[in-house]
Amino acid sequence: MREQYRSSVLAEEDLAAAPMDQFARWFADAVAGGLHEPNAVIVSTATPQGSPSARTVLLKHFDADGFVFFTNYGSRKGRELAANPQVSLLFPWHRIARQVMVTGTASRIAREETVAYFRTRPHGSQLGAWASAQSSVIASRAELTSRYEELAARYPEGTEVPVPEDWGGYRVAPDTAEFWQGHENRLHDRLRYVSTESGETDSGWRVERLCP
Repeated sequence: MREQYRSSVLAEEDLAAAPMDQFARWFADAVAGGLHEPNAVIVSTATPQGSPSARTVLLKHFDADGFVFFTNYGSRKGRELAANPQVSLLFPWHRIARQVMVTGTASRIAREETVAYFRTRPHGSQLGAWASAQSSVIASRAELTSRYEELAARYPEGTEVPVPEDWGGYRVAPDTAEFWQGHENRLHDRLRYVSTESGETDSGWRVERLCP
């Protein structure tokens, strides 16, 4: 299975000065292109011993400081990030022959930010955050459903669901951000922003072109 990618060339002079600004441009293109869940991102973590794991989550916010997603702090990714905050992100926008690959450091966002976001979640999703001890072993789906039903009875629609203490957001501050544009004959464009020491460049980033 193989496909020839045909798209315009990604040139260094066309890039924004900073990776988060370039990401904003491409994210807007992904949304305009009708991609299903363009905010879906593969988050890869590793234990201190180097054992990796990956999963897809939904990006909920991004700004000049980085990328924000939410999870249970006791989940596998939460435990691994507590021990090793180095993380990679991958946005696989296959339909428009683009990828964005980020490496950086994850840190918990402020509690008030988590609370503010939690209040925007649908009622059922708020209950689900309580019902699921994410990544832990459970005997059956019936047990999970029972937990949810108990919570639904305790906090019916229209009542305020408290924010779980072990649930919240992470912000990934990028060290590198690679923008990949597919082209025919495997001559893809790969432009990578690399964080520089203060004063090395005006923007704080240098751009490298990588062989495909």
